[in-house]
Amino acid sequence: MSGPGRVIAASMDLSRYFRPDYQAARCRFLGTATAAGAAIESISHPERGPDGLLLATDVAWIGPADAPAVLVLLAGTHGVEGFCGSGAQIAWLDSGAAQVLPPGVAVMLVHGVNPHGFAWQRRVDAANVDLNRNWVDFGGPLPDNAGYRALHPALMPDTWTTGTSAEIAKALADYAAENGEAALRQALTAGQYSHADGIFHGGTEPTWSRMTLTAIYREKLAAAQRVAIIDYHSGLGPRGMAEQLVPVPKGSAAYARTVAAFGAGILSVVDGASSSAKVGGDGLAAAANVLSHAEVTTMAMEYGTRPFDVVLHALIADNWLHARGDPLSPEGQMITAQLRDAFVGDDDVWRAMVVGQSALAIRQALAFLGSPA
Repeated sequence: MSGPGRVIAASMDLSRYFRPDYQAARCRFLGTATAAGAAIESISHPERGPDGLLLATDVAWIGPADAPAVLVLLAGTHGVEGFCGSGAQIAWLDSGAAQVLPPGVAVMLVHGVNPHGFAWQRRVDAANVDLNRNWVDFGGPLPDNAGYRALHPALMPDTWTTGTSAEIAKALADYAAENGEAALRQALTAGQYSHADGIFHGGTEPTWSRMTLTAIYREKLAAAQRVAIIDYHSGLGPRGMAEQLVPVPKGSAAYARTVAAFGAGILSVVDGASSSAKVGGDGLAAAANVLSHAEVTTMAMEYGTRPFDVVLHALIADNWLHARGDPLSPEGQMITAQLRDAFVGDDDVWRAMVVGQSALAIRQALAFLGSPA
């Protein structure tokens, strides 16, 4: 590979930003945020990590407490994907850019939105809930995913053997042959509420992470008139490339604002233009409702890692492991390592691409927030 990513990777050790485990990432984030002059608040999670240590969602605030415009950077909505977002946050804090914010603009960094998944290197929380399928109204009828219900038995075998992956691949290929690739991806990833032990499960009630993030929004952003949110993700698309995804349709006012902030390269998950399926219950779509007093502009940065089938099979194996296997066994450790590899690029070229594209998006968001509405 040539280009800026290669130049940056060759010039510095980026592993200092991308730490090897949750506790190291949290420690580095808190230390770098403190050095940057941030006010810090930590909200303890009721569960513990695999090492028995404390888990928390940490909030770092830089700028005026009553700033009318706030940029929010989220890391770890999907647990293991927190390694990507954490590295981007730490690199930005370390760059010195936090010292030159536009007048009237603050930055709020939320590290470990789903700290349990981050620590256990899983995408989901302690109850196997995907946080970006959890922001639904549990007081009404839940979305029905008939496609997933048909596939679930094949995705959850009684035992995991050397032939299991091939058997699952055949079941998925058969479904795609009958219904189409788009229908397969929608069935698998759009979210489901029928099988608590299945992949992309949306839960049966609001999660701890959803309630915590809602409280953070309402407390910290009560005075904000304009809010921009960047949510860091990994696992979809070409390796190292960040798709800029928005949960609003093309042609909407929110879409136009996002173009004004980040340029015309954004992709709508609603219109099917991105690598992501159209999902229900995602946090960015819900943010505008939580922050109904403000103008809210949101974008997810989705960094590619491995091919989709590799990522999917790693997710399925991890799901089986925590439902029916032993995560601390040698087999469990191997499956966990495969899942990490599916979502984290442990090389400096990938890290440089994360840092560079993140830095550009943050600069664009700050310029947008610093300009007249």
